[in-house]
Amino acid sequence: MNVDERIEQAQLLYEQAVFGGDTGVLAAADQGLDAVEADLALARGRLVHARFLEERVEDERELELFERAAELYGRLGDVKGEGEAVFWVGIVHQVVRDDNETALPAFKRALDLSTQAGDRLTMSYALRHIGFVDHMAGRLDAARAHFEESTHLRRELGFLPGVAANLIGLAHLAAQQERRDDAVALLAEATELAERTESHGVLRWVAGAREELGLQ
Repeated sequence: MNVDERIEQAQLLYEQAVFGGDTGVLAAADQGLDAVEADLALARGRLVHARFLEERVEDERELELFERAAELYGRLGDVKGEGEAVFWVGIVHQVVRDDNETALPAFKRALDLSTQAGDRLTMSYALRHIGFVDHMAGRLDAARAHFEESTHLRRELGFLPGVAANLIGLAHLAAQQERRDDAVALLAEATELAERTESHGVLRWVAGAREELGLQ
């Protein structure tokens, strides 16, 4: 049921309660609107995060929106939605606040929920960002395993820009582990995939990685 249908349903249930005297339908109306609010909070939170990536100024609404979405999805029993929202809670702590210690439990919870729901895309994101936590902690083998598992899921889904982004992370790990030939190959594939999908932001990341790693 889409947003318009849920709002229309709430109106009909209101009339049924007020004019028909059946107040038992109000709980169903609340649930429908909770689903709308959860979807809206998640979508708005993502937009706030996109602005953060551009401006690098934290907006306190971002965490509030994702936490509200997670709360509502959890109340509704929407495991997929809850997993996605909890992942974004982790992103705020990791990316916005540079707090991997707080982010990691959120990513692990998101991975558990998305696995239960069969949501392989969110699984791939959670694995990717757990990989970043491992990388920052110096657990390079664990980071590589998480990135590779994430990349495998993204290849299965045909999410090629996401594959390219992961290959950049794997290239950084390869360079740190003195596997420079592997790093070169990984960045070459990332470039090819980004060009094929016109992922210009990813191409900028590839260029930055080449410069940082001295692989021009």
